[in-house]
Amino acid sequence: MAKNRVILGIDPGSQIMGYGVIEVFSGKPRYITMGVIDLRKEKDHFKRIRQIFIEVTELIEQYRPDELAVEAPFYGKNIQSMLKLGRAQGSAIAAALNRNMEIYEYAPRKVKLAITGKGAASKEQVATLLMNILNTGIKPEFFDASDGLAVALCHYYQTSAPGISKSAPKSWESFVKTNPGRIK
Repeated sequence: MAKNRVILGIDPGSQIMGYGVIEVFSGKPRYITMGVIDLRKEKDHFKRIRQIFIEVTELIEQYRPDELAVEAPFYGKNIQSMLKLGRAQGSAIAAALNRNMEIYEYAPRKVKLAITGKGAASKEQVATLLMNILNTGIKPEFFDASDGLAVALCHYYQTSAPGISKSAPKSWESFVKTNPGRIK
């Protein structure tokens, strides 16, 4: 039987950071919570980085996750934005490292593919499927929150579901055939 565990998923952001927590109980994922760390009121970037560290540490203390799954920054044209995003991600990772947690990183396309079967899915599609998969009617105020939850669920799929192919399905029909338990 699979070990019970708690997974914290983070969608890094320097203005709004999304997070989601799931518990894997008897081999099945269960929704715990999702939300955002809203940093927009703080104008100083370095104070935002400190706030991310503090609030992620508080999430870790509250939910006691075993693992952190974090979304990797995607390539962008604005170097300054990428630098700020990398610092925000690094601050969340540092909070987890400070608690000796295992850390895993997933590309945005991999997260979308794991949840929807389509690497270019919209945030709306990801949120809708998440609510169905985790059987919760809770709709996020920000898509950053559902993105954090998606990272946690992606990590669960990557580490707990050996029957799911790691390669992309050729079509939606093949995805449905190979993943009947994920469709409701």
